[in-house]
Amino acid sequence: MSRLLNSQTHAWLKVFVVSARHLSFTRAAEELHVTTGAVSQQIKQLEDRLGFKLFRRLPRRLALTEEGRRLADVVDEAYQSVGLEVKRLRSGVMSGIIRIRVVPSFLNKWLMPRLPRLQARFPDIELHVTSEDSSTSLREGDFDLALDLNDGHYPGMAITPLMEETIFPVCAPALMRGRPPLRRPEDLAWYPLLHDVTAWRGSHDYGEWEHYLAAIEAPRLNVRRGYTFNRNHLTMAAATAGMGVAIARQTLITGELDSGILIAPFPQRVATGMHYGIVHATGALDDRRVRAVHDWLLEESRRPEGAGGRRMAREPGPGSL
Repeated sequence: MSRLLNSQTHAWLKVFVVSARHLSFTRAAEELHVTTGAVSQQIKQLEDRLGFKLFRRLPRRLALTEEGRRLADVVDEAYQSVGLEVKRLRSGVMSGIIRIRVVPSFLNKWLMPRLPRLQARFPDIELHVTSEDSSTSLREGDFDLALDLNDGHYPGMAITPLMEETIFPVCAPALMRGRPPLRRPEDLAWYPLLHDVTAWRGSHDYGEWEHYLAAIEAPRLNVRRGYTFNRNHLTMAAATAGMGVAIARQTLITGELDSGILIAPFPQRVATGMHYGIVHATGALDDRRVRAVHDWLLEESRRPEGAGGRRMAREPGPGSL
């Protein structure tokens, strides 16, 4: 048997499988990038080696003999098994569990819609995702990669910057019915305000509004009023429900603005000085699996349809931007 299936016979079998699939030497030749004559000659040599016919040459077409059909089924199945095993072996270096920690709103609005692409790219990598807001410390050893919003300062850890965040007020169109129009920041005095109390690391309950109004040099307003929430997506849900005016993040709000569910009454966008980044322990990217997920996140942040924010992706740096 080993003498029968030498290297030359394996090459002929490949030509046979392609010819059997197309039932055409011409189309097989096109797929294999050889001449039709070469395909015909190799099939004849294989038939001579095996001692039986594989094809019946009919006018203008080919048909498999019974022997040819049975051999085609076996060989095709064998090639598929080999291909599957090679794929498994190659993906084996990219298998296992990767622990990823993400701030909740970024997980909900940015990462979650993209995870099917990661699953398709690395089907044998299992993500264990933990969502914690910015009031919870990042401790080395608790994760392999973390997606966080901060000024880039993570003592003892490294960060790859992804996107810079900007903020601006948004509200539901119906909120302005029965109230003075929102033309200037001073008009906010007539509206309830909504607050994300964990906007970024180091912020406070009313930090977003105070930062925004100070940046646009608005007249002094009392922003320490209204409703508070501990998640950005909850604040946006309250704004969508018409409860008040909220501060939106450019990176997470594109869909609502495009659909008209929320509107931005003022034109000014304000940089927060905060950045989404991939945080990891020094040396973590030496693990090829961690590097693969890290590089995929970096790739996603550069996609044209990536949600908002000015891209800041560059090579990983030691602990700061």
